[in-house]
Amino acid sequence: MDCKRLIKNLLREDVEDASKLLGLALNKTQEQLFANLGYEVNSSEFEKFISLVAERKMGKPFAYLKGSQGFYEHEFLVSPSTLIPRPETELLIDIVLDKLSPERKIKLLDLGTGSGIIAITLSEKCPNWEVSATDQSTEALSVAKQNAKSSIDFYCGNWFDPLPQIKFDLIVSNPPYISPSDPHLNDLSFEPIKALVSGNDGLEDIQLIISNSPQFLNKDGLLLLEHGYDQKDRIVKLLGDSFKNIKTFKDLNGIDRAIIAELR
Repeated sequence: MDCKRLIKNLLREDVEDASKLLGLALNKTQEQLFANLGYEVNSSEFEKFISLVAERKMGKPFAYLKGSQGFYEHEFLVSPSTLIPRPETELLIDIVLDKLSPERKIKLLDLGTGSGIIAITLSEKCPNWEVSATDQSTEALSVAKQNAKSSIDFYCGNWFDPLPQIKFDLIVSNPPYISPSDPHLNDLSFEPIKALVSGNDGLEDIQLIISNSPQFLNKDGLLLLEHGYDQKDRIVKLLGDSFKNIKTFKDLNGIDRAIIAELR
């Protein structure tokens, strides 16, 4: 069977992202592919396509094969050491921009920055802000630094541990919040487990962040967290001792997804 016929067959089959994989192999956009249907694929391009198809069939996410993922109008580099950015997390950006003026002098901390999507997006949207970000993974921070186009202070270490003695007006985090028994983990096997799972109930890291945030927040400072679909009420209770004006948010699918609170 010749290359062209095999490619056509694979495109017709139920191979997820097949046309996008072909675009990667040929270094062409989807528009360019369909505008040049008679393009003759060479042997190296064909081998690359077949290799990509094999990896995708094994379940490797398309974003890792491509090496990037879109988030809030921008394309971010990703790697298997970082979570793949998801549309649900864009809600955090919307909440921040609704709550705080880009013109103010704000000190922002992004905990567990991963590929840097939150810190970098807010830094670009709010150039007057002083932005810091932490992550315990040196590999993830390397990716974040490559993504950053503006000045961000990156710190390597677990949550607050690597930070100097400074306070922030806003702390944002999309921490691990999945329990090890959650069946959703089966679909996330290629992503870094440490960025997904937190303790026995998924709340271990969120508890740590809530308990430590007050010493790193200025007066009336804000804490914003992304969380799991069934954790809202428990997090509201955890926040009650040190925070006030607690507000919860649903994502575009109507699922409880984020919570913001003001330091008492």
